[in-house]
Amino acid sequence: MRPTARTARRDAFFDNAKYLAIVLVAMGHAWEPLRSDSRTVTALYTVVYAFHMPAFIIISGYFSRSFDASPRKIKRLVTGVVVPYVVFETAYTYFTRWSDGVPDRPVSLLDPLYLTWFLAALFIWRLTTPIWNKLRHPLPVALTVAALASLSPTIGADLDLQRTLQFLPYFVLGLCLRPEHFQLVRTWRTRLLAVPVLLSALAFAYWAVPRMDYAWFFHRASAQEFGVPAWYGPLMALALFGCSLTLVACFLSWVPGRRMWFTTLGAGTLYGYLLHGFFIQAGNHWEWFRHDWPHSPLGTIAVTLVAGVVVTVLCTSPVRRVFRCVMEPGMDWAFRRDRKSAPAHA
Repeated sequence: MRPTARTARRDAFFDNAKYLAIVLVAMGHAWEPLRSDSRTVTALYTVVYAFHMPAFIIISGYFSRSFDASPRKIKRLVTGVVVPYVVFETAYTYFTRWSDGVPDRPVSLLDPLYLTWFLAALFIWRLTTPIWNKLRHPLPVALTVAALASLSPTIGADLDLQRTLQFLPYFVLGLCLRPEHFQLVRTWRTRLLAVPVLLSALAFAYWAVPRMDYAWFFHRASAQEFGVPAWYGPLMALALFGCSLTLVACFLSWVPGRRMWFTTLGAGTLYGYLLHGFFIQAGNHWEWFRHDWPHSPLGTIAVTLVAGVVVTVLCTSPVRRVFRCVMEPGMDWAFRRDRKSAPAHA
């Protein structure tokens, strides 16, 4: 298919990175029921969770640099983030009443359910973008905010604010990056260096499985909730940021920069992200993991491939056409017409 003018302007590198990151997200969710039986799966799970969402958030921040709270950008924020959040928060609530067996679970837009936390966080991050763009040293400030959040178990679950604040530095880093920064991690030297770094990370994760709680990489709890002294929080926030940033660099170094068969799927990663959760929840409801075969090496590989195929299909154009009405609604009827774009009267 011949690319349109719109797709031709897209950078293949970022679409490739988004697609590969969302595939890793789906695979990580598929591995969750298999962690307790396999130290190897848990090590892979830990390494993937150390960088897949940070990579996605950094890229989201990079493409949010121009957000200036103008009427056009506010409209895009509402139609592309707020509306999908309301729709999928409601849909997941009703779906999990069946899948989790909780028939009285209420619909609460203040308590993001399952995957919708990212939309709530993205809404907050983008709204605050003009502030970060004005600060002289935004990244140190964002790291300070994340470190302080890790000290505060009383932040509460409203809008999943704990996770929003702890992931904030990755978004702010994306705001600070320029094209030349991504070129630095795409040299052949960086690609070669990434191999031993990733292998070392896997070896360390395998060693750390019985010694460290991988839930630190979820960034949704304070230090006290892990049963450690409060001062661990800021240290872990900085250590995890350095670890995740290193692995993100390794991941991006191996992302192809040319157009691939999956490049066009990069434009539909939010569809894949939000929709694949229904398959994960349904599979957990039917307890597929209680069978013996998924826990074998070949079974684990099969589960991994199925997760990759499902999320890939959910990123395709036909699926996007079906769900565009709730993911990217026009909603011109809900907004005043921008006077700058209105035709002048004689």
